[in-house]
Amino acid sequence: MSNTQAPAPSPCSRDGETPVGGCNRCRGLAPLDFDFSMAFQPIVDVRSDVVWAWEALVRGPQGEGAGSILSRITEDNRYQFDQHCRIRAIELAHGLGIPARLSINFLPNAVYEPRACIRATIEAANRVGFPLERLQFEITEVEEVRNDGHLRRIVEEYRAIGFGTAIDDFGAGYAGLNLLTHFQPDVLKIDMNLVRGIDQDRTRRLIVRNLVQLAGELPCTLIAEGIETPDEARCLADLGITLHQGYAYARPGFESLPQPDMAMLEKVKAG
Repeated sequence: MSNTQAPAPSPCSRDGETPVGGCNRCRGLAPLDFDFSMAFQPIVDVRSDVVWAWEALVRGPQGEGAGSILSRITEDNRYQFDQHCRIRAIELAHGLGIPARLSINFLPNAVYEPRACIRATIEAANRVGFPLERLQFEITEVEEVRNDGHLRRIVEEYRAIGFGTAIDDFGAGYAGLNLLTHFQPDVLKIDMNLVRGIDQDRTRRLIVRNLVQLAGELPCTLIAEGIETPDEARCLADLGITLHQGYAYARPGFESLPQPDMAMLEKVKAG
């Protein structure tokens, strides 16, 4: 990528067309004035020892941490950044030959009108030949969204297209049970603060055990993120959560696909 980002493709209208959904707020926005790339971290199914999905994580152009990029996001460039993140993740994933789902974080406040703002994402996937049904979008920063109806419309529109949807950091801050009264995503990613030390904490185990029951009745899929030790992983597997993500399995690989630690998977099964 060049040091200066080109403007994100305007999804709201084509030449001579009426803007989709009546939205034209993305028109005339300045291009990003910084570069970035992506790292990928596997989400492992410990039952089958395969990678269930890869999460795309924003990084600086030389692999710098996400904070160096996210600190530059403002209200003025939020839309352009979100659009470029989606396109960059899809292009890299295609180039790396990802054989599983691709999970992309997105900012709900960067989605003006769900049907319009997804158009550039679909065009990017079609252009490189990445199957739409293998795209999953993780809702982040939900505490900044004041309108639950807006999130519901995004989830409904994405589902209609065939995308998977997930709530990131479930159990932390605003990303809690109150969201589930308004809409149900396909996936809940359990916040690392509930995962960390769960093998030694009865309260955490009790909360997660009840989340497993809730997810089964909704229904939705649970992913435990932020796993760092074999004991945490074994405890989560015993509770019925078999999709795992964290340093215990693999650290994010900058523009690469790090393979899960097979010895770690054997430890989980041995437990």
